[in-house]
Amino acid sequence: MKPIIIINFKTYKESISENAVSLAKAAEEVAGKTGVPVSVAVQAADIFRVRSAVNIDVFAQHIDPAGFGAFTGAVLPEAAQSAGAIGSLINHSEKRIEHEVIGKTVGRMKSLGMKSIVCSKDATESEELARFKPDFIAYEPPELIGGDISVSSAAPEVIEETVRRVKAVSPSTEVLAGAGVKTKEDIDVAMRLGAVGVLLASGVTKAENPKEAILGLIE
Repeated sequence: MKPIIIINFKTYKESISENAVSLAKAAEEVAGKTGVPVSVAVQAADIFRVRSAVNIDVFAQHIDPAGFGAFTGAVLPEAAQSAGAIGSLINHSEKRIEHEVIGKTVGRMKSLGMKSIVCSKDATESEELARFKPDFIAYEPPELIGGDISVSSAAPEVIEETVRRVKAVSPSTEVLAGAGVKTKEDIDVAMRLGAVGVLLASGVTKAENPKEAILGLIE
């Protein structure tokens, strides 16, 4: 099975505006060459710009469960979808929200046919969030995000436990591993333990050659 690779662009200087387009094009080129599904998660302001330039899946980095009306500053699911996003990250460690809000957000996205990637900090939270039946749960220990030690090497047993506990609650929900992922070995270990792919960021977005960094994860 080929891994699912989702690259979170965050708000690095190297991954916003036209730089976001360049990074997405590199991801698209690698996806076309290898057949591995590579997707990107970009900030709301870049969704339309990026989706207009590439044919790979584009995710928002955050969505709110607000509806039409007086909700200044909210990122509506309908607006993100109209701009070209097929889904969104929810509850990233840098944008944590309450569990009940997560449930409402996943529900709103389901009603629109959008994919939800709910981030969790540990196996216990993963199990709790699985009750909302998102498409994916991305297990990312906050202390490893952006670091040099990957979740696959620091906490491989927790990946396996997370998969087991998530599947017991929601068999249809798949698990992604994230935090510090930078090598093909990190992905191989995660997949051997039951994850279907990875969510990563700086290993690609801050790389000197992003295209080669993505290829290095896959080939």
